[in-house]
Amino acid sequence: MKELYRYRDLIWTLVERDLKVRYRRSAIGFLWTMLQPLLTMLVLQLVFSAIFRFELRNYPVYALSGILFWNFFQQSIISSMNSLKGNAPILQKLPVPMEVFPLATVISGVVNLAFALVPLFVILLATGHRLGWSLAFLPVSILIAALFTLGAGLLLSPLAVFFSDVVELVGVVLMLCFYLTPCFYPMSIVQRHPFFWVIRYSPLRSILEVFRDPIYFSKVPPLSHLSLALTVTLVVLLVGWLGFRRSADRIPFYF
Repeated sequence: MKELYRYRDLIWTLVERDLKVRYRRSAIGFLWTMLQPLLTMLVLQLVFSAIFRFELRNYPVYALSGILFWNFFQQSIISSMNSLKGNAPILQKLPVPMEVFPLATVISGVVNLAFALVPLFVILLATGHRLGWSLAFLPVSILIAALFTLGAGLLLSPLAVFFSDVVELVGVVLMLCFYLTPCFYPMSIVQRHPFFWVIRYSPLRSILEVFRDPIYFSKVPPLSHLSLALTVTLVVLLVGWLGFRRSADRIPFYF
């Protein structure tokens, strides 16, 4: 941590660069951070309210909160896996800790998530959704999601350097995980499915619930959910960090 703190200026420079590059050729820039989840939510609203017709109070808020969490997680994971190869010239010339690059991508994802929360709060107000002091817990939920994502990114980013096919494979796995995580559907509609246990015990579901509870359910996550999410986060972060450190010496040889 002390070593990363020494390179805090480099981390913030990388975050700023990542944000500029992501929207450099976009006509509306950062607005896409807000618009893309909204468009996805509208599509899901059409599909599940008009076609499949299941009842869920204020579905737009439920779906949008899940979409925002998933976009942050998926985009940060993919960016983390590409961060080492993308910054190979810097790594070959400067003796900087390699962890700064996955860390910078996750911080960049948190910034994007903060912008994307703006239309969600507008919808909360426009729909008369019950608001409470639980929203003050949301920064803690975001921190837990960010640390979990950082751990997964640290674990996967060296593999993406050693085996170029890993990025494509993880993309497929993430698509599967998206449907196995109740981002846009309630748990109640899959309780009788044979594979319900996969959804119930998914670590991603635990992190999602901690993120969604303050927004949709207007409550601080129960201690059972919070303790499970913290345990999962710390385990993933520790495994990711140890895996990254063991692989760090070999990474420059694959550039």
